[in-house]
Amino acid sequence: MYSRQDIIEIFSTFIQFNGDTFDRWVTDSKLRRSMDNCVKHLGQESETFWIIYWHRIWQSQTNSIAVAHFAAYLQEVCYWVAKKMKMNVTSQHSVADFFQSAIARIDKVLRGFNPQLGGNLKIYAEYTFSNLIKDLLRKHQEADICTDWGLLHKVSQKRLSESLKQAGYHSQIIERYVLAWNCFLQLYAPHDAVTAHKLVKPDYVTLQAIAQLYNSQCFTQLSSANPTCTPESLETWLLACAKAVRSFQYPTAVSLDSPVPGQETGELLDLLSDNFQESVLQEIIIQEEAATFAMQSAELSKILNEALAKLDTNSQVILQAYYQQELTQQQIAQQLGVKQYTVSRQLTKIKKILLMELAQWSQKALHIPVTSDVIDSMSNSLEEWLIAHYRCLVLSSSLEFRQ
Repeated sequence: MYSRQDIIEIFSTFIQFNGDTFDRWVTDSKLRRSMDNCVKHLGQESETFWIIYWHRIWQSQTNSIAVAHFAAYLQEVCYWVAKKMKMNVTSQHSVADFFQSAIARIDKVLRGFNPQLGGNLKIYAEYTFSNLIKDLLRKHQEADICTDWGLLHKVSQKRLSESLKQAGYHSQIIERYVLAWNCFLQLYAPHDAVTAHKLVKPDYVTLQAIAQLYNSQCFTQLSSANPTCTPESLETWLLACAKAVRSFQYPTAVSLDSPVPGQETGELLDLLSDNFQESVLQEIIIQEEAATFAMQSAELSKILNEALAKLDTNSQVILQAYYQQELTQQQIAQQLGVKQYTVSRQLTKIKKILLMELAQWSQKALHIPVTSDVIDSMSNSLEEWLIAHYRCLVLSSSLEFRQ
């Protein structure tokens, strides 16, 4: 795979697979026109500038074209994460499967990334894509080994509601299905928690009892009138729930250039707005933000480097082993002659120390109040910085060795 160099190409092209490997870059014409117009209008070739620009648009406009531009921008990162994951885990899924599953959840990357803290989007995306693939593998394994009825016993109400919403059900149907699921849980439980994933279909008498419980509760639990539930309709509703959960656990990626559902012509990208540049430019001065971003990034590195220098030798050894040598906690524990949970606790303690330094700096320099959401964002930024910091040390050592 050759790296893209031109800024327009970077934000408008996508990987095409040949089997399970990279074949070539494919240009999306709508994204190319968008970037071409923006670059001509603003005369900017800086990646940092466009990251801040599109991230601000993504924050201000739902379903904006910014998501598609970020999906293009992060193609290489997602590809190499998928390739590395395929090498390190035993799975029937291909590199392309991992890639599509991760890039389809790019909203997770954008929600967690905070440019205000001087972060590196590619490093943060690498970290997030890796966790997304691991999470999806775990969930997919659960979905694969469970029967429909076992899966319904494992899922939480929040996940069930999210799954039904993702499947396109309107709120009244979701209310109905969730109540039916709650009644199912009350009257049909596995005898053994160990074999709960193999739970079989309830017999007719049990389905009838669940339906009667639903009918007795629907008038007080639901916001609108609903049809009487029968054992047959109850089974249909519950199986629809199980299907929605399976789809949500391991989503299928949808191409932005695929036809609009229900239409023979038109693309999903055509639904995204083009008329955003001037309104956004009236509200923010991207040039100043890019300069501020660079300054904050340098200041952040200085603060955290100083904090690292203050750590005791043992803490520095653990960080180097974990981030620079990329050893697992178990491998580090074996080297140090301690238990794995000791290493885990040490890492948590070290990160809390560094996070405190980061929080104090953000309060003083950026005037950001420390809330739970801000702490989560800072934790992400800290993890991202540690990965980038120790990766630079690896590269520096490699260059010195070659010289």
